[in-house]
Amino acid sequence: MKEQHEAMDRPPRKRVPVGALLLQAALLAALVGLMAWLAHNAQLNLRERNMAAGFEFLFHDSAGFAIGEGWVPFGEDDTYFRAMLAGAANTLRVALPALLFATILGLVLGVASIAQNPLVRTLSRGLVDLVRNIPLLVQVLLVYIMMTEWLPHADDPFRFAGMFLSNGGLILPWGEVEETPFGVTGTYVLSTEWMALVTALTLYAGAFCSEIVRAGIQSVPRGQSEASHALSLTRLQTLRLVLIPQGLRVAIPPYTSLLLSTIKNSSLGVAIGYPEIVSVANTTMNQTGRAIECIIVIASVYLIINLLTSFIMAQLNRRVAIKER
Repeated sequence: MKEQHEAMDRPPRKRVPVGALLLQAALLAALVGLMAWLAHNAQLNLRERNMAAGFEFLFHDSAGFAIGEGWVPFGEDDTYFRAMLAGAANTLRVALPALLFATILGLVLGVASIAQNPLVRTLSRGLVDLVRNIPLLVQVLLVYIMMTEWLPHADDPFRFAGMFLSNGGLILPWGEVEETPFGVTGTYVLSTEWMALVTALTLYAGAFCSEIVRAGIQSVPRGQSEASHALSLTRLQTLRLVLIPQGLRVAIPPYTSLLLSTIKNSSLGVAIGYPEIVSVANTTMNQTGRAIECIIVIASVYLIINLLTSFIMAQLNRRVAIKER
């Protein structure tokens, strides 16, 4: 009897019409057929012009250029495939910290934008409006120029906490410290291009994230705040325990879109010489003339990264969503 009652309490499962499934299958087949026709047509046109086609060059030809930084070690004798792999890793190398810092900045600015203090609220909203209304490419170039012009020369860097900052980059002392021109060995260098791109992405994405946070908090019914005050919770406790957890249900879908756009915006690193996937593919394209193949590699890298991100955020959204009974 108990199992029968539980079965009756469950909402009925929605059945997908067979016609809808057939329509989706037909659309998918048409899309695959269109892509196959475009690929076949492109291959024929390339052959008529005596131009090579295919992805074999990725695995057999040496790149002949170097990538000065990144998670994947790369030299001139390595293949184009390893170059693409290093470029994809560099895309993640700049996108992940930018997303982390932008989330923190967005949370701070979002809370500040609804603060009771009018000065804090005005400054927060003014900064958000300023950053949102300047194109990201302009911000990337502006930050890069400021860093290369205003930071001291590499011969006389800022020294603090064992680190060295100059217009040549940031040197982190990971290893034994010795008296050398920079004073350290076993170091890890973050280039000026990396710092400029991360800073610009952080500011731009953080401004949009603050609006998402603000909208999420303000979507919580006012009665929730009044109830928390009746329980003698402070404003900070109300934010941390009541408003932000409930606002996540509204904030996660637009936040997912922000993550995806920020990952794709990392391609602007090509404007300042940061060796992410677009920059590496562009160099490969110029050397080999394989434009179609390089564009397909770029699209595939971003597609894989964004699909994984969407899947992870969908699981998170499912966990915080209100369960139907």
